[in-house]
Amino acid sequence: MTADEKKKLAAYAALEYVEAGSVIGVGTGSTVNHFIDAIAEKMKGSVEAAVSSSEASSKRMKQHGIPVIDLNSAGELSIYVDGADESNHHLHLIKGGGGALTREKIVAAASKTFVCIADDTKLVDVLGEFPLPVEVIPMARSLVTRELVKLGGQPVWRENFVTDNGNIILDVHNLQIMDPLKLETQINQMAGVVTVGIFAHRPADILLLGGEDGVKAVKA
Repeated sequence: MTADEKKKLAAYAALEYVEAGSVIGVGTGSTVNHFIDAIAEKMKGSVEAAVSSSEASSKRMKQHGIPVIDLNSAGELSIYVDGADESNHHLHLIKGGGGALTREKIVAAASKTFVCIADDTKLVDVLGEFPLPVEVIPMARSLVTRELVKLGGQPVWRENFVTDNGNIILDVHNLQIMDPLKLETQINQMAGVVTVGIFAHRPADILLLGGEDGVKAVKA
């Protein structure tokens, strides 16, 4: 079974958590694209509207005829469905490989339940093998780079990439994230950082992992 087929299994399994008539939060990335397609195929018309974490996901939903609304007019969301680049067993996540981490973090914070969908290779014992994305105000790139080096990381500027918010991404290599809560706070407090791609203060509530034997649900 390919990684994409595993992602699709997890995405379709997430439909069980979607309430008819609700406004849902929708994330970004290849696994989420399967979820958007699944909504269009199985639940079109039964979802009132969606709040999106990226322009790309908004475009895909609009193409399927799924109404997209602004978070400010939506209020609290019943559910947020998104992927992850890594998850530990506490459902602390690394997100932001697609560059939408700030909006993803906002929508996750506004949601009652966060359902993370991924293939089974994304579950790890210690976060950090996947480079940690940090969204940074452009003028602070060098400043933040120096501060991240002090933490033991090796930041690499994601060149020729601009976030939907007009900022840049630093991908931090060679970190072993033993205390995700502490590191999330440390990096978020750096001047010039918009947000860091550690989701530990607001972790996933449920992790759906697609694998050879179907979908496994993990709860923290």
